[in-house]
Amino acid sequence: MIDRLIIKEAMKRYGTSVNEIAEKMGISRVTLSTHINGNPSTEVLLRIADAIGCPVTELFEQPKKDALTINCPHCGKEINIKVE
Repeated sequence: MIDRLIIKEAMKRYGTSVNEIAEKMGISRVTLSTHINGNPSTEVLLRIADAIGCPVTELFEQPKKDALTINCPHCGKEINIKVE
């Protein structure tokens, strides 16, 4: 299972903006926003990580190590699952 992309959060953590990343990548802000909000390819993710200056793994939400959780598809509430 692929974890959720957190590109915007990574950009914020590294103190950069969509405009700065788009400029470094040589693409428009609109094109970058389309990638961020869509389903970017591995190549695009690697280019975004390079432009931010972070490992590509930081563009993905990391699973919690102490518990397994899922989100309710109806209300969005996080549900903790204990695995034995």
